[in-house]
This record gives sequence, C-alpha cells and structure tokens, in this order.
Amino acid sequence: MAHKNKSNLSPAWAAKPPRATSGRSSERMTQRKTHRNTHLNTHLKGRHRQPDRIFSVEEASDRLADLFSNHGWSEISHAERLIFARFYVLLMEKQKSLNLTRLLSLREVAIKHFVDSLMVTRLTTLQFPLLDLGTGPGFPGIPLGIHFPSEKIILAEGVQKRVEFLKEVRESLGLKNLDIIGRNINPWFFYPVQGVITRAVEDIRNTLKNVIYSLQTGGRAYFMKGPAVDPEIELAEREVGQFYELEQDLAYEIPQTPQQRRLLIYRKIKCAPFPDLEDEPWPGEPNEKG
Repeated sequence: MAHKNKSNLSPAWAAKPPRATSGRSSERMTQRKTHRNTHLNTHLKGRHRQPDRIFSVEEASDRLADLFSNHGWSEISHAERLIFARFYVLLMEKQKSLNLTRLLSLREVAIKHFVDSLMVTRLTTLQFPLLDLGTGPGFPGIPLGIHFPSEKIILAEGVQKRVEFLKEVRESLGLKNLDIIGRNINPWFFYPVQGVITRAVEDIRNTLKNVIYSLQTGGRAYFMKGPAVDPEIELAEREVGQFYELEQDLAYEIPQTPQQRRLLIYRKIKCAPFPDLEDEPWPGEPNEKG
C-alpha cells in the first residue's frame, strides 16, 4: 500500500487561512490566551503553587472533623485530629519554599493524602518496624505514625530539602516513633524491618530488589498503587519471584470519591545470599561473565 505524503496528514484546520477578526474580538482572544497560558505556567511550575490561605490549627482541626467523618474515618480522635491539623498547617507553610505537594486545599490533602494513607489499615494488618520507601513529604508514613504512635516507622527520602522538612515535622509534632533516613535505598542498604510500604513511587520489581536485605524473611511489602499495575506484577514475578510471593491483590476506593486503588501485598519467602564481591550480580540474575 502506498504511503501517504506527510504534508497531507496535517489536520484540516491547519490548512485554512486565519479568519479576519475585529479589533475587539482580537483583544478578547488575546486576553483568553493570556489567562490560559498564565494558568498553565502556574500549574507546570509547581514551586510557585501556594494555598489560597493557611488555616490556623484550630480551624483546620474543625474542618478535618467533617472531612474525616464524611470519608469513613469518624473514629479519628480529637487529639489525633489536632496532630493532623498541625501537620497540614506546617505542610502549607513550607510549600512556597520547598514545593512539597501539588495538593493545596485542606479538602484535597485530607482525602488524597491523609485518608488515602490510612486506607491500608482497613485492608490488612501492617507489620512493624515499617519502612516507608520514598516518602516524599511524609506519605503514607507520617499519617501512619500519627495513627500508630507506639509503632516504629522509618521514613526514607533521598531529596535533602524534604529530609529537613521531615525532621522538622517529627520535632514539631512530637512523633518520637519516626526514624528518618536521608538517602536513596539500594539493594546493598541494610536496616532490618518486618514491613515495607510505598505509595506509587517506583515499580514493584525495583522496590523489592532494593529492600532484599532489609526486609526480613516472612516480612511483607505493601504497594499502594493505581488500578493499571498488572505489567508491574508480571515483571516482578519474572525477576524476583524466587524471593517474594504476591500474597494479596486488593482493589479498593477512597470512600465518597471515584479514586480507584489497588493494595498489593508481597511476602518475602526466601533470604537472598549476600554477595562477597561488589561486582557480583544481583541475587537471582545470571552472571554475564559466564
């Protein structure tokens, strides 16, 4: 079959001459374009995004009471809600200089950060100590740390400005159950834990490789993912299936929202041998040196 000339593939409107416009119409079009471009640039340059207003802790706590209740978390106590409110206020205060989150309104943060982080506890029993891998500004680790004040949670984050923010949050909120690791985690990192949790950070295979020595045999890795995660599952099975098994695949949604999620729970079934030499292949991979 003959190929079409590329010049004939442009959309029909591209070949039409521009329509003559009056001065007033042209001015309105320019204003609309300017408004649209300003909105787009503001969206793309996340470092400039700021909340419309910063609530006081008391105001935020009162509003959180309704938000938690409306989205299935009415059991959150007043004392716990105050800590969440203080976390939100601190997050927004640092947003201008640190660009910590694209979600700015209290409603968005409450539903898509706080409630989303807590939803895993409705579906399974977490194992502690728990390593939150790639926590960013503290999700899901800080909400879980607020909810489980007596359990050890380790927040791992490689971006230094976020690490400093996490330390400030820990001190300001008095969350003594949090440890903070300011580095990226790789397969040679060792910090013995019974649980690992991530929220849509890296693909499943790489995460399971990176915690191969830290996650103890019998421990579990919890992946909070979107619905289209099947290719990641297949890749993980091929490459790390000898060390981990997919124990549960749970579909859920955040109450009163259309947000679809999947919680994948992997159990570590076999300990990987630690290589003697730095140039040894990753456990389970073929040695290309032959």
